[in-house]
Amino acid sequence: MRTLLGVALATMLATSLAPMRAPSPVDAQVPTGALRTIITRSDALLRVQRDARGEHAGVVKARARLLREAKQYAALPMVAVTDKKRVLPPSGDAHDYYSLSPYWWPDPTKADGLPYIRRDGETNPESKRDLDQPRVSQLGERVQAFTLAWWLTGDRTWSDLAMRQVRTWFVDPATRMTPHLRFAQLVRGNPQERGSGIIDTRSFIEVVDAIGMLERAPGWTAADGDALREWFRLYNSWLLESPNGTHERAAQNNHGSWYAAQTASYALFVGDTARARDVVTDAKDRIARQIRPDGTQPEEMARTRSMHYHNFNLEALSRLAEIGRTVGVDLWSYTTPTGVSLRSSVEMMVPFVGKTSDWPGTQIDDVNVADMLRTMRRARLALGTSAYDSVIESLPPDMVATDRSLLLFWSGT
Repeated sequence: MRTLLGVALATMLATSLAPMRAPSPVDAQVPTGALRTIITRSDALLRVQRDARGEHAGVVKARARLLREAKQYAALPMVAVTDKKRVLPPSGDAHDYYSLSPYWWPDPTKADGLPYIRRDGETNPESKRDLDQPRVSQLGERVQAFTLAWWLTGDRTWSDLAMRQVRTWFVDPATRMTPHLRFAQLVRGNPQERGSGIIDTRSFIEVVDAIGMLERAPGWTAADGDALREWFRLYNSWLLESPNGTHERAAQNNHGSWYAAQTASYALFVGDTARARDVVTDAKDRIARQIRPDGTQPEEMARTRSMHYHNFNLEALSRLAEIGRTVGVDLWSYTTPTGVSLRSSVEMMVPFVGKTSDWPGTQIDDVNVADMLRTMRRARLALGTSAYDSVIESLPPDMVATDRSLLLFWSGT
């Protein structure tokens, strides 16, 4: 296996160091047929590809915004875990992922501020400076934008950029990330490793999802697939076997849900369908523990950003439900003997989308309404109902017409 990875790395490095191709006209039509995406539905992607190429009025604004964003990202350097210059992890190795827990601040009662203390919901700007959490978010955003831009236009410029970004983070020896998260979301003054930092790499789900499209692109090779699947095999083994992962798997709130969404996604990506099925099946117990019959989520409602975290947990559980479609476990229709379901928690949120002031819990900052829109659109597509149309249509028209969620969950209407 190591030999295979070494060959794959060498092949991919040669490809990644080749000169970037100049912007080109539209290449040959992208092949059709079922995709090996992890989260985004193949049929929705094929519909939106067809309609975007056909200039369907319903998607042209969202496609135009996507292309504007992709052009902005194209003007920037590739993002890499090795970009950090001033602050290195305890190992001293820039290839090791390093972040600080965002809600921890200097203790004002201590001269040196150590150890830091927690202020739930209040992000310390220090956690965003020359550390890897913002970078990993940019990674997921850029790979998805570049890949969709290629998928909708056929212009190989975009798929080349997506591949280059994927290789930079995961494959090229000079910039690749070591497949572990020992130094994620550390707290200053506390030397212990923290499993809670595993949530940082939820953006990797966008990456493996995008690869389900990119493997159809010109320039993608078998070595690409081999090297990436080996990286994610090693990474998922660390998530599943390390004390950090054991801690996060036991989390009763959104952290546990995102751990499950990640491990199921990566298992499916590397071909371990049985593992993915087990994780999704176990999510039935998560739904039973995390959601009440009225749809509320006690662990998330206790937070200072309770509306945000209510939706954030739904995002993780919904991704597990989408994986369930592939592995034969129906979470979207699952209801516990006490009447608890994923659907009921989505529907509990409907009256409050775009109306934060009416929310029954504490919410100390503004909620990203686009996140709520994504939840409503995913549920509409998954549940095959127009019941969510009215809340979607009540949101700002420009957001509804241009948000990327329209392209990801396109129903053809």
